[in-house]
Amino acid sequence: MTESRKLAVILAADVVGFSRLTGADEERTLARLRTLRSDLIDPTIAVHRGRAVKRTGDGVLVEFRSVVEAVRCGIEIQSSMIERNAGVPPERCIVFRIGIHLGDVVEESDGDLMGDGVNIAARLEGVAQPGAICLSEDAYRQVKSRLDLAISDLGETKLKNIAEPMRIYSLQFGGAAAAKGIATPATPGLSLPDKPSIAVLPFQNMSGDPEQEYFADGIVEDIITALSRFRQLFVIARNSSFVYKGVAVDVKQVGRDLGVRYVLEGSVRKAANRIRITAQLIDAQTGAHLWAERFDGGLKDVFDLQDQVTARVVGEIAPKIEQAEIERARRKPTDSLDAYDYYLRGRANLNRGTRDATDEALSQFHQALQVDPDFASAHAMAAWCHFWRKVNGWMTDRAREIAEGARLARRAIELGEDDAVALTRSGHALGHLAGDLDGCIGLTDRALVLNPNLASGWFLGGFLRVWNGEPDGATEYFERAMRLSPLDPEMYRMQAGMAMAHLFAGRFDTASSLAENAFRRLPSFLMVVGILAASHALAGRQDKARRAMNHLRQLDPTLRLCNLSDWLPIRRPNDLALFADGLQQAGLPD
Repeated sequence: MTESRKLAVILAADVVGFSRLTGADEERTLARLRTLRSDLIDPTIAVHRGRAVKRTGDGVLVEFRSVVEAVRCGIEIQSSMIERNAGVPPERCIVFRIGIHLGDVVEESDGDLMGDGVNIAARLEGVAQPGAICLSEDAYRQVKSRLDLAISDLGETKLKNIAEPMRIYSLQFGGAAAAKGIATPATPGLSLPDKPSIAVLPFQNMSGDPEQEYFADGIVEDIITALSRFRQLFVIARNSSFVYKGVAVDVKQVGRDLGVRYVLEGSVRKAANRIRITAQLIDAQTGAHLWAERFDGGLKDVFDLQDQVTARVVGEIAPKIEQAEIERARRKPTDSLDAYDYYLRGRANLNRGTRDATDEALSQFHQALQVDPDFASAHAMAAWCHFWRKVNGWMTDRAREIAEGARLARRAIELGEDDAVALTRSGHALGHLAGDLDGCIGLTDRALVLNPNLASGWFLGGFLRVWNGEPDGATEYFERAMRLSPLDPEMYRMQAGMAMAHLFAGRFDTASSLAENAFRRLPSFLMVVGILAASHALAGRQDKARRAMNHLRQLDPTLRLCNLSDWLPIRRPNDLALFADGLQQAGLPD
């Protein structure tokens, strides 16, 4: 393995008291850490042009080309964690220590970094106070005249396994520390709406070609229009957001001026016959970057590229905003919740998919309805809880729950004629609970007319087409959903639907592979276990089929070949016969 030396900026971070946190609640701690990585840490590193060199269970080592960027990245992470921990009991708070050093490192051929430069950064992280950033003297020298920072000089400090004492500095900040010349005095702003709010700023034309202005403006206008189709979002109109065109802005001030929680900004760059578009979603209250993406395409397909960018941006940031709002709702005291916060908590629990979480979700949707009896989406999601209980064999009073789920779904349709989420969830639930597949496909189709960027509309519409005997058409719906929201918390449900479509189409290996992915996410998903058993059996893998069947029988001992049609609304006789044949070969009794 070859190696080379270079000068690099190294940021080392890890979680304070990680062993204590996992010992108290391993599942929740790891889930929160995964969310922090995807929602905060990785996007922030990317925005500041860092490279994650290696990760541990609770830490990360990052290389930067600039000390200024490394410090800004550290500030953004630590500032965001202050807000994310607000309202969380101290014993459950996730808190980071960060160390930053500029020094000589050895780079291996695989990109790994080693040497004193790395070791010093790690030791600086170790002596940092919880929630603070420690800088070596070499790093501090690079930023002291460029950033307006409150710094404590800790003097000469002996670091473990480092021969000579080093002078180190501790960065003190809260909401006050910011890049010099960037922060502006806080001014009174508009109050925030009672639902997630976003402004899409004009994208910056970086190409030097004034002719590309129309393209950049067109993308922004399309994104604003598409986001406006989400009734759960408050979207600032184009005429208001475009007053910032050509102006250097402070995102936090934009949030105050327009009364929004989130800001989307971006740029367009033309080079030869190619166009590159970047976009990033920012929490306007903290300045934290929640999501960033880059898109490349050819000039000859410029309008097709514009459509692709709009679909990808909208498809990815809408779930990202919902996840950010869910985290915010979790931090609120339970005695101060309103209907939408109960709804968000219910969505988070329903995404988990377990029996206990689904029961909790149903309770939270009903609490939302107590506050707002005309909340169409809450009716629809409550109905969907009953569907989820049915498909997993959890109903204790089957007839009563089916009737109640159907009632909630019909009420959602009545209240939400122009609410894509309400029509999608209630339509899909009715397909299972009332069996009207044609009518319910019509409801999901109407939802997609209202909002063609709604990933759940595509994948639940795909499920209804699976049951209706259209496996190839259903596959296209699932693929569209996955393209729109590749990191969706419901991805395992999309994989399950795609697996069933491939099973009915006779593609047993593909079906079992997709079902395995969904099973790893939620082993209690009864339909997925059934797909595994049937697809393995039909492909001749009897040992795997029997193992899956044993697990299925443990999940629902009452399931029999004779009641398959009561479990899943499979319309086409050939599909039902194929599924039954696979399950019978795997060992399901008559």
